[in-house]
Amino acid sequence: MKRIPGTGRMKVSADGEGVVSHAGVGMLRELAERTGLVAGLSESLLDSYKGLPVHAPGRVLTDLAAAVADGATNISGIQTLTDRQDVFGPVASMPTTWRVLDRVTEQRLPAIRTARTDARARAWDAGAGPDLGAEDPGPLVIDVDATISIAHSEKENAAATWKRSFGFHPLLAFLDRPEISGGEALAGILRPGNAGANTAADHITEIDQAVEALPEHVRPGVEGGPGVLVRSDSAGASHAFADHCRDLGVEFSFGYFITQPVQQVVDQIPAHLWQAAINTDSSIREGAWVVDATDYVNITSWPAGTRLILRKERPHPGAQLSFTDADGHRVTAFITDTDPETVDHKIQGLELRHRQHARVEDRIRQAKATGLARFPAEGFAENLAWLQVVMIANDLITWTKLIAYQHHPAIGRAEIAAFRYMILHTAARITRGARQIRLRVDAGWRWATEVAHGYIAIREAFT
Repeated sequence: MKRIPGTGRMKVSADGEGVVSHAGVGMLRELAERTGLVAGLSESLLDSYKGLPVHAPGRVLTDLAAAVADGATNISGIQTLTDRQDVFGPVASMPTTWRVLDRVTEQRLPAIRTARTDARARAWDAGAGPDLGAEDPGPLVIDVDATISIAHSEKENAAATWKRSFGFHPLLAFLDRPEISGGEALAGILRPGNAGANTAADHITEIDQAVEALPEHVRPGVEGGPGVLVRSDSAGASHAFADHCRDLGVEFSFGYFITQPVQQVVDQIPAHLWQAAINTDSSIREGAWVVDATDYVNITSWPAGTRLILRKERPHPGAQLSFTDADGHRVTAFITDTDPETVDHKIQGLELRHRQHARVEDRIRQAKATGLARFPAEGFAENLAWLQVVMIANDLITWTKLIAYQHHPAIGRAEIAAFRYMILHTAARITRGARQIRLRVDAGWRWATEVAHGYIAIREAFT
């Protein structure tokens, strides 16, 4: 039997040199530079300075976003990069970072959104864009949903929420990117905790900003473009929002409340009209059925061509039925103005597509693990800036996965905690020689090759 040496025999000292951790974060900083995001953000804020700033404001914002992507939950998290300037170069101090956030006023948000849009177009050109050359790429899908961010102290505009908590109620829009674990953060509105879940004006503002965040060649109405679909739960199902989508040239798919007229027709629809629901791979979904109920419920007040689709499914063990369910089945509904003939499997395909809106919950959950769960400032203006930083962080992670790891499922489909562990938090050594600085990733790390490949892939994508 081999003896296991006692751990107490290991000598520990704090005199290591040329060693860095979190070496993978440099990829995010390089991506921000190469997409023009640093320059664009700086240009949008330079008019707030009397002279040239020591630290470019775009660099400060993207550095903070990289720190948030790395796990920082407050503004002081930028010091994670400050401690590793051999890798990351000069990094702004925390007071400087606060002053830059103060300059991100509501009046400057349009210019900041434009800078993010331009960076998105460059990232897509470098390989982060969807495959629009496929035989049937389908429309770009924008998922809109709201969430609650708890405030544990009094903050400006924080209020009681409908869930009997206290904080904010941001409304977010993500571009669905099913090829990886993540979605691009197109738009976000920071709202008080008591903001209505189904406020049509907020949804209209959100979709306008989300469409503007898309590169121009894929926006609605562009000839030869892929088209755009907006998905939402029943909170988005308002006539004003549906009419606005129609005016924008955007298709919609909204959850629909099970009203009394809808509930009454469930048992009236002949059994032979119900079709088996399908899974993503087109296989039959056991215990679930769908039907086109447009002719059974009056929905003429909605835009022309709108259809009402019902779905019933056996609830999973332990689930409790509600008064809107029928005959032991969970009943849900949604409306859409997409022509079933344009979708594979027609009504079944429409229902599958709408059901995939549930992926936005994963996007929000990961965003909450990347700065969205907590707004750190007392002032509302600084928290507006923090929301922009959070969305930039989510975009940088998504673009890195799409450019470097889309064909590496273990990394591309890893959620943020695993992505940090495998890639961002990697240890490395810095060596100097022949007028070069080299970052030597720990050869014993399981994903050392993948970390090095990520840097190379990003640099080649923009060469």
